[in-house]
Amino acid sequence: MKRLIHLHVNGESREVAVSPDQLLVDVLRDDLALTGTKKGCGTGDCGACTVLLGGRPVPSCLVLAVDVSGQDVLTIEGLATNGVLHPLQQAFIDHWAIQCGFCTPGMILSAVALLGRNPCPSEEEVRQAIAGNLCRCTGYAQIVEAIMCVANAPCAAPRD
Repeated sequence: MKRLIHLHVNGESREVAVSPDQLLVDVLRDDLALTGTKKGCGTGDCGACTVLLGGRPVPSCLVLAVDVSGQDVLTIEGLATNGVLHPLQQAFIDHWAIQCGFCTPGMILSAVALLGRNPCPSEEEVRQAIAGNLCRCTGYAQIVEAIMCVANAPCAAPRD
């Protein structure tokens, strides 16, 4: 039997009827047409399905949709503002941190969460933050470079 849940997705209130065993990744992709969230391993190991739930990165393939009723969910589609890419999205383009693009949404959202709690991380902290996101194309160098570029922008600014 389906149950109506309320989500706050990418700044919008949404209602969707879900079955008790329906995963958040499936609700986002199939019911809300937010296909930037990718389905990868289905076991929470690859990070392709990473979204921010209450500001924290989570593998949406391991989260039951009924358990997130009333919570804030941010997907890759919610990062751009008025058609302007988020600085991390632009940095991934500028630093060639995107090859096939399958891991990119999860990588970017993991980086958004990191920079939200630590705007000036070390390279090691960046690598640790994206450790749950697997990439088979770029070798991580460009990804780390893109994140460090955005992280270093506020760190290099003069402090008041």
